[in-house]
Amino acid sequence: MLGTLLRRSFGAAPNVASRCSPSLAAAAPHGRSFSASGTVDGKDKLVIFDTTLRDGEQSPGATLSFNEKLTIARHLSSMGIDVCEAGFPIASNGDFDAVKAIAEQIGPNMEGREAIGAPMTICGLSRANFKDIDRCFDAVRHAPKHRIHTFIATSDLHLEYKLKMTRAECIAQAIKAVTHAKTLCEDVEFSAEDAGRSDPAYLADMMRAVVEAGATTLNIPDTVGYVLPVEYRAMIEGCAAALTAEQRAAVVFSTHCHDDLGLATANTLAGVEGGARQVEVTVNGIGERAGNTSLEEILMILHTRPQMYPMVAAQCDVSGITRASTLVSRFTGMVVQPNKAIVGANAFAHEAGIHQDGVLKKRETYEIMNPTTVGLNSNSLVLGKHSGRAAYRDRLSALGYAVSDADLDEVVEKCKAIADEKKVVTDEDVEAVVTDRIYKPKEAVWSLKTLHVTSGNVVKPTATISLLRADGCEVTHAAVGTGPIDAVYQAVTQATGVRCSLVDFQIQSIREGATKALGVVTVKIAPKSNPEGQQQDRGMFVSGAAHAKVNAQTGQVVKREYAGRGTSTDIIEASTEAYVNALNRMLNAEAGSADFGEVSGSIGSGSLYKSTSWSESM
Repeated sequence: MLGTLLRRSFGAAPNVASRCSPSLAAAAPHGRSFSASGTVDGKDKLVIFDTTLRDGEQSPGATLSFNEKLTIARHLSSMGIDVCEAGFPIASNGDFDAVKAIAEQIGPNMEGREAIGAPMTICGLSRANFKDIDRCFDAVRHAPKHRIHTFIATSDLHLEYKLKMTRAECIAQAIKAVTHAKTLCEDVEFSAEDAGRSDPAYLADMMRAVVEAGATTLNIPDTVGYVLPVEYRAMIEGCAAALTAEQRAAVVFSTHCHDDLGLATANTLAGVEGGARQVEVTVNGIGERAGNTSLEEILMILHTRPQMYPMVAAQCDVSGITRASTLVSRFTGMVVQPNKAIVGANAFAHEAGIHQDGVLKKRETYEIMNPTTVGLNSNSLVLGKHSGRAAYRDRLSALGYAVSDADLDEVVEKCKAIADEKKVVTDEDVEAVVTDRIYKPKEAVWSLKTLHVTSGNVVKPTATISLLRADGCEVTHAAVGTGPIDAVYQAVTQATGVRCSLVDFQIQSIREGATKALGVVTVKIAPKSNPEGQQQDRGMFVSGAAHAKVNAQTGQVVKREYAGRGTSTDIIEASTEAYVNALNRMLNAEAGSADFGEVSGSIGSGSLYKSTSWSESM
């Protein structure tokens, strides 16, 4: 009955389904194991492929530092994530170095993975040409388990306007790319970009071709979040049915869904029902445009409703979800919406009286998940100014942070200063301090020394600020503004001599309703280039080349945005620290511009695919 309904729905969609072969969808083995993903407790293993560090970082304004990428990758490994797509190595020297470091440092890690019995696979993305693939392999090969993920677009729209190739040329290009990747690496994933808008028969031909060339994972991306669940399931089933039984047993089909129509998670689950045994996800669902399928949603759906997916099992520790969400949110500066499923501030909150009464009597009346399951600690230990270093170290360890003695001293000093203001220090306070103090830019070009602000409803807001430069020079400036924070930022601009645009500014309270709560300020800034393209005196403008970020699929070069966070019981001080931290990240990128180098060639355009000689482009 379900198969009939799916085929009817799929056949009724004129834009995609009318071009699909009904016989392929009908022949697909609904929900039946035909995958090489392995088994867990008698079920097909569902491979969890996290692309937070690659696709997630393509979110507007999401820029992660080298150390932040390592921290996120380490946590994903400890959660039991199967594959980490660590980046796009050809994009820049910085991307390459980060992927290589993750392969070297996180790749062999077995902490928290004892039950799985294998380390996390480290994957890199590459376009379908030899140069990309070689660069990708050079970065990931240091991991015991590594993968090359190569892609090319298959929709007629992309072939005509972006790649300027025929269908036959595209298949030939994909075969050459996968064949070359296979000579370097046993684990090769192939993605058909914009599969959701590709001709299903042509897509099936492409899948057959790359499997014969050696691909072991076949990814069917809904790149622009266009298709509906019934269509997506039929796409997976149709591609699977186009392979022989022997080929199906040797490969893993994968989902990769975007949330433009709010269907990323629904489409991913439909893909699993259709036989996909790998799901590509990101923490908090971050990613291009409206984002990707959320890691936390997929894991908790499988955890909460296992009877609905009896054919698959994942091997991830869901208690790490909250910390993963917190790390990604704080590092990227992308605040999680309060009503976000699983990880939003309101996910386990109850305001209506009837709900509160029910939860107090029996939690399950209005909660389908236990907050502690996803790592929310309902029994926070309260620390104070008399708590010693040992107490703070123990608490940090319980929260999942390993810190050096020097870092611990800095955390304890800041926490005791907070305790002087608000008497107690909660787990949330400690985590905020750790994020701000340990994961701020290691090389601080500027640091705040003193701050004085005058403001009111009858005076002009004025700020006087003293900043210390890395060479020990102290610079003091005063400025007026439309408000106290604007006055501070004007003074910082004058003191540093660096102009930038304030892209985003947000204030949050660590504890809602507490008047003495810590205020957390998150800002995003973007470099402001000289309109004439000339460097002016005192560094008032910054070089644009160091701040370019390249989109792997579209080839679009956009200006990087840099996030900074500040935490204090004084929101003006927190705002100042956040702005200075963001400024330091931007200046570090400027000073180490080799880490943000431009890609040779035209990313995503036809120039690296179309060539008079295959050897030149491949």
